[in-house]
Amino acid sequence: MKKIYNPEKDTWSTLLERPTQTVAEIEATVLNVFDEVKTDGDRAIDTYTQKFDNVALQDITASIQEIEEAKQLVSQELKEAIILAKSNIEAFHSAQKTNKVLVETTTGVSCWQEKRPIQKVGLYIPGGTAPLFSTILMLVVPAIIAGCKEIVLCSPPNSQGKINPAILYTADLCGVTKICKVGGIQAIAGMTFGTKSIPRVYKIFGPGNQFVTVAKQLATKFGVAIDMPAGPSELLVVADDTANAAFVASDLLSQAEHGKDSQVIMVSTSEAMIDAVEQEIEKQLSVLPRKEIAEAAIANSKLIYVNDHQKALELINEYGPEHFIVCTENEEFYIEYIENAGSVFIGNYTPESAGDYASGTNHTLPTNGYAKQYSGVNLDSFMKSMTFQKISEEGIQSIGNAIELMAEAEGLQAHKNAVTLRLESLKNNEILKQVLGDDKK
Repeated sequence: MKKIYNPEKDTWSTLLERPTQTVAEIEATVLNVFDEVKTDGDRAIDTYTQKFDNVALQDITASIQEIEEAKQLVSQELKEAIILAKSNIEAFHSAQKTNKVLVETTTGVSCWQEKRPIQKVGLYIPGGTAPLFSTILMLVVPAIIAGCKEIVLCSPPNSQGKINPAILYTADLCGVTKICKVGGIQAIAGMTFGTKSIPRVYKIFGPGNQFVTVAKQLATKFGVAIDMPAGPSELLVVADDTANAAFVASDLLSQAEHGKDSQVIMVSTSEAMIDAVEQEIEKQLSVLPRKEIAEAAIANSKLIYVNDHQKALELINEYGPEHFIVCTENEEFYIEYIENAGSVFIGNYTPESAGDYASGTNHTLPTNGYAKQYSGVNLDSFMKSMTFQKISEEGIQSIGNAIELMAEAEGLQAHKNAVTLRLESLKNNEILKQVLGDDKK
């Protein structure tokens, strides 16, 4: 990792650049796949599956038999771990439910907000060397709590045409309605346009490589929403002399092993801690099974020394990390003033891995600095807020004149007429009541 000492503020934007390609560099490839899938459907899906996954499939839908076989291949210990994590994630996301908001804004004018589930959602689950079955928990659990009716999952098959057993087990456990053996850009295209085998969805969730990330972003041009532009994983740790160097190094490496395009950063007010962490990284890296991947990510990563915590905080907010770990004596300072982070982990005994798996918070988080604008996935991600209103005769009389004046000022006569007709009708009814009352006398 490159060590930087007291970088000047005008160098921060360059210093904190992510090691990713731009959308423009990938967009042409993505749009070409999209066009083929839109035109040729499953035929195009099969072509790209053979090209990128080296397998020809008779059916891209995971069968009941495959799911049952997968259940037998997952150890009982892992099943129990998954069930524990599922329980904690359910507890945290169930607590996010909100009640109907009802307000009488003025006499006779009732306005309220209710939430409704997104009916059809699509989930992308990376496979390959790191089959992220934990992401299924993070996405399906809140989708079920929200009440989504159709949950489609896409994950790339291996060269034998199989999906990792833990992915199939977890998907079935959580309640996925359809599992498709398809990955990459073609999976996002399939869920965007719909094919004979892959249902079209209204919103797509889940992480992926840079091609999947750009595919999700471009899917929004075709009427499909996405959770966020979630790309390669990243982590920033702030630490002082109270931190444990071995713990910090392990956290940095835990994200570095995700992929060669991942990035990890340590910011510290202690030069001694930076040196200690650097030594620990070398020591721990040497025995990692995914050493080659982690080494490539570490090459894109940095150890940054700053001389005070205020400057450290400013730099961190400028970066906007996906994951942010605080291991400092004055942790409350960072907790109170951090503005841009996907998820925050506090103290020496709160590894980022806890949030990835079993503490209960969601690990689908904004990367590439998007923590400045986006939230991580939560229950509301699977819901829409709908507003309602009901206005009585008294209510329309209270606000009617204001509506007429505003509509007329904007030159929208039909808007004004919609109110004027009602007010005149009420006025005529009142006159009629008075006339009928006088006749009775």
